[in-house]
Amino acid sequence: MDDGALDALRAERVDFRFKGLPPDAEGLTVGELAAQRRLLFDGGFTTPLLTLCGPALDHNLAQLGAFAAKHGLAFAPHGKTSMAPQLFARQLAHGAWGITAAIPSQMRMYRAYGVQRIFLANEVVDEAALHWLARELDADPGFRFIAYVDSVRGVELMDAALPRQIDIPVEVVVELGAPGGRSGVRGEAVAFEVAEAVAASARLRLVGVAGYEGEIPEQTEPAVREWLHQLVGLVRRFDAAALLADAEEIVVSAGGSAWFDTVAEALVALTGLSKPVLKLLRSGAYVTHDNGRYRAVTPFRDRIPGEGSLQAAFRLWTQVLSRPEPGLAVVNAGKRDVSYDMDLPEPQLVRRAGGPPAPADGMRVTRLADQHAFVELPESSPLAVGDWLALGVSHPCTTFDKWQLIPLVAQDGTVTDYIRTFF
Repeated sequence: MDDGALDALRAERVDFRFKGLPPDAEGLTVGELAAQRRLLFDGGFTTPLLTLCGPALDHNLAQLGAFAAKHGLAFAPHGKTSMAPQLFARQLAHGAWGITAAIPSQMRMYRAYGVQRIFLANEVVDEAALHWLARELDADPGFRFIAYVDSVRGVELMDAALPRQIDIPVEVVVELGAPGGRSGVRGEAVAFEVAEAVAASARLRLVGVAGYEGEIPEQTEPAVREWLHQLVGLVRRFDAAALLADAEEIVVSAGGSAWFDTVAEALVALTGLSKPVLKLLRSGAYVTHDNGRYRAVTPFRDRIPGEGSLQAAFRLWTQVLSRPEPGLAVVNAGKRDVSYDMDLPEPQLVRRAGGPPAPADGMRVTRLADQHAFVELPESSPLAVGDWLALGVSHPCTTFDKWQLIPLVAQDGTVTDYIRTFF
């Protein structure tokens, strides 16, 4: 990545844009504030405040890097989870092949920070975006880009928008979907129609197949295995039909954060093709994990516990604003601060002034308003107005996007750095 661009993040001035940061830090650069190594509870931070646990983050980065290496997989974590160049740099340092994107505007941020390999897990039909892509590829011979295609019409739009003279065709993979799922071709016949349309284009090069098993309507292991069987079978048939003849290597990609073990098993077994195979895993939410959705579905929990674990790295610190009724506390964080699309946040720790955090036993968030969470309490709870309550989050993708600058916290509560996001 571009070290200069990453360093420039530390030169940004702290101001009102960044929720939860100390008011007395106004005007400092991010680097200057980080160098002060303030304590989370006594450093002037205001609530609500989302924090990222440094040891848990490091653990997760190492775990998926080691998993991919052990199984001989390349790894392109989905960058839409965090949209944080500093985290991309850490992922690449842990062996990632590149970074996955969902839309062209995300790619523009990636390129601004020097990402050299981007896998776009969508078809591109935007003429302006394709013009930008062509300029970017032309300006940097070291930039590698791969995108989905899933329709003949999409191939035609890409072919028409790309320049007539292009030195290297844009690499594409046919996306395999599933009935009732999201995008992607439905069935082998359509897949071959799309592949043949690519073969007829001078501006595109077919290099393989890909998809996302997380959008199969039936989320069971037999269903995922059957879809992966179809994915592997499709690339074999493309290869046998010489539709991948122009590829330098064959690309096969799948894998979110729920089924990466099953994906690994299928891709490891893929042998006997005519060219080397780039077997590309794309998990994204692993970077912070969570206390909800991904805690329940991670393969490390039940299916492959002997291969590692993940740790929840996010914690949203709030304060109790009101105890209006017995058994109820209202805290100062809501839909503007934390994800709620999959599960409600989970009370974890309570801290009273001057004391250490203690478990938030028996507490439950029952609903969220824009800026408030309603917490159900045991009758005997001593929780008081002014106490700090830490919430664990579910679905990190929709928590990251609510925070532009996130403190990175050491085990002892020292804030060691700040992670910048771009949504």
